[in-house]
Amino acid sequence: MQNSRFLQANDLDLLLNRARERFQVGFETVRIGDISLELLQIANLDEYIDYLAETSKERIDLPFWAKIWPASILLSYHLLSLPPANKHKNVLELGAGLGLCGLCAAARGYQVTITDNHEDALLFSNINILKNNLQDRARVQAVDFTRDELSGAFTYIIGAEILYLDSYYPALVAFLKNHLASGSEAEILLSASLRRKPSAFFQKAQKEFSITYKNVSWKERAVQAAEGENEQVTIYRLKSRT
Repeated sequence: MQNSRFLQANDLDLLLNRARERFQVGFETVRIGDISLELLQIANLDEYIDYLAETSKERIDLPFWAKIWPASILLSYHLLSLPPANKHKNVLELGAGLGLCGLCAAARGYQVTITDNHEDALLFSNINILKNNLQDRARVQAVDFTRDELSGAFTYIIGAEILYLDSYYPALVAFLKNHLASGSEAEILLSASLRRKPSAFFQKAQKEFSITYKNVSWKERAVQAAEGENEQVTIYRLKSRT
C-alpha cells in the first residue's frame, strides 16, 4: 500500500497535512450518547464527487469511505450496550471508513483495531484516533477481508454497510469464522440499511453462526436526523455455533 508510513504515524500535524494535500477537510463533532468525537471529513464531499465525475476518464472510484452512514451511527449507539471493557476484550472493525464505530468502542475502553482496504480511509481514521486522544486504545491496519488473515482473534467484530457485494460473501464468512474469539461473549455485530437485504450472505453465514437481528431507526435511538429523514437500519448479531 502506497504511503503506508502515514498509517501508523503519531504526528497529527503530519497526517493532517497529508490529508489537506488531497482534500478540503474539516473536523465535525459527532455525539453518540455521552461520547463526543471529532471526526475529520471531506468538507465538500458532493463537490468532490462532481469533480471526479467530470474529470475521470475511467470508472469513478466513489469515496464511500468518506461518508458517515446511518448504519454506522446506529451501530455505534448499539455498542453503548456492550458489557464493560477490560483488558481481555478487544474489537475489530471491518470496512471502517472514518472509523466512527471503532472510535466509539475505544472511547468505551476497548482495545480496537480499525481496518479498511482504502488508504485514504485509514489516513482519516488514524487522524481521528489522534485527534480524540485514543491512540492508547486504537490503531489502524490495512485489511482486505477477501484475502488477508490476521494473527489474533477478537471478542467483537463489527462492521457497518459491508454487505454490499455478493461476491465477497464466501470470503467474509470465512474471515469472520477465523477471527472471532471463542467464548460465549464473543459475537459479530453488523449493520445495514433496511433497504439492503443481504439474504445471500446469511444463507452462507447460518452454517457457521446463529443469527439474530433487530430493526432500529433514528427515532428509537433518539438520534438527531435531518429534516425528512427516517432511516431504518438492521443490526445483526452473529454467534459461533461451535
